[in-house]
Amino acid sequence: MTDHNSSAGGVDGDRTSGEQGRSAAGWPAGAQQQPQSPQAAAPYGYADNPPVPPQQSSDAVRAQVAAAWVRSARPGPVPPGEAAVPVLPPQVSQASAASKKDQRKAAQEAKRAERKAAYEQKKAEREGRKKGRGGAPAAPAQAVAAPAGSSVPAASAGAAAGSAAVSGSQARAAGGAGFDVPRPGGRLPAQGRRTHVAVRAALLITTCAFALGSCGVAGLVVGKSSVAVGDADLSAKDVERYRLSEFPITAAATFAEEYVTLCMTYSPQNADKRRDALTRYASSGVDRDCGMTGQGTQSVRQAKWDGTVEELPEFGANGRYLGIQVKLSTGRITTLSVPVYVKDPATGSGLRIAGNVGEMPLAARGSAPAVKQDEEVVDQTLSNQLKGQVLPGFFKAWGASDTTGLTRFTTPDASQSATTGLAGALASPEVQEVVALAPEGSEPNATITYGQGQAVQARVTVVWGGAAAAAPAKGTPPPTTSVKRSYRLTLVNTAQGWFIKDVRGGVLDPTGGRADAGATASAAPVPEENPPAAGGEPAPGASPAPKTP
Repeated sequence: MTDHNSSAGGVDGDRTSGEQGRSAAGWPAGAQQQPQSPQAAAPYGYADNPPVPPQQSSDAVRAQVAAAWVRSARPGPVPPGEAAVPVLPPQVSQASAASKKDQRKAAQEAKRAERKAAYEQKKAEREGRKKGRGGAPAAPAQAVAAPAGSSVPAASAGAAAGSAAVSGSQARAAGGAGFDVPRPGGRLPAQGRRTHVAVRAALLITTCAFALGSCGVAGLVVGKSSVAVGDADLSAKDVERYRLSEFPITAAATFAEEYVTLCMTYSPQNADKRRDALTRYASSGVDRDCGMTGQGTQSVRQAKWDGTVEELPEFGANGRYLGIQVKLSTGRITTLSVPVYVKDPATGSGLRIAGNVGEMPLAARGSAPAVKQDEEVVDQTLSNQLKGQVLPGFFKAWGASDTTGLTRFTTPDASQSATTGLAGALASPEVQEVVALAPEGSEPNATITYGQGQAVQARVTVVWGGAAAAAPAKGTPPPTTSVKRSYRLTLVNTAQGWFIKDVRGGVLDPTGGRADAGATASAAPVPEENPPAAGGEPAPGASPAPKTP
């Protein structure tokens, strides 16, 4: 039957039923009639720019196809077993007809598939690094997203993207070499990451070291300019050993020497003057007569500080006991211990004798050690040559300071002591003993030879007959006083003979020990050369008493 009320329109009346049957018979089942060309049905004026037909759903398309078939079929009887409307093709969902919601859903599925592929790629890279295999990074996996209107499901696209990522990772692991450029702000590839970390660490360490060095130099400069140099911190033992203290030793010793000179010089005639002078030195409780009873006469030839210092506990840093050695006019030598107080140790002012003096024995003397001369080799031949030919003329010119004569015996680079002489203080020298020492390594009793410029040491003893300037008066015999002196000479061998380069006084005693073994420490009295004059005044030539302050 024919549906004349359908929306497809009426049936064309020019067609026969046979044509209709052929048309029905010639349309295979399941086939779809091709729609007419838009240009054939286009109205006038739209041939060049046909209008774009609106998007229609699949049901609307099916209705249009059915309507077109009805219009083209002629009226006639329908053969038995055939439908009035042919079987339409199956409904196929078109992507173009998909709704916006479906499009958004498909896009989300595609993004998820892309993220999953990237995750699989990174996972494969990590597994490759753990296994120690270097591989070339494959091209980034791309998510296979179905285009709009495609009938491929989004899940299928995600699966394809994941398989592509896995295959890319496997190919990179098996490929070997490769190079990846990281995205801005991202990490470097696995092989360059350690180098990148090392470079950053080196830069950081260098910067810190430079900053610390700059701070250290600045601190040293500032600290050196701001720190003041203070006094050295010495222990009490060092202060005692080197006699370093704030107490003015020199000023106090001079003050004590003047007081002792007044104290040990007295006579009954000058007792009152002496007492008044002593009171200007001592404190109020000190004996004004300094221990003298007013009997006898005595004077001081010399009063000298002997270097001994003892702390005065009652005054602390302001007081000391000083040892003053005194030589009396009778020849006796003794020592007095004098307590001295200083009001201001910094300036040495306010000096005062703070107590009575005490007489003490002389300081103990030691014994000198023996000098080892076992390894010395004496060249007796050279000693005799120097004693007979060289040294007598030299000492004669040296004692008189004869410049012309000294040039015949001294080297051009001789010392000042060798070229100056005694200026006539001693005369008539007689060389008594010469000991010339052979160079080190010489054998005893062997012939010793000397090269040019070789130097030797010699010990010489000279007896001087007297002063050359002291001419005897008429009718008086010449002076017979003679003195013995010892010298150390340095001589140099030259082509012209032996010449003196240096002269030094004093020769060591090889025996050592002490000459006064068994004697008392006090010196024996010496006869007084100039006894004190009457009235207690010092004799001519004696040291006068110091002036009172």
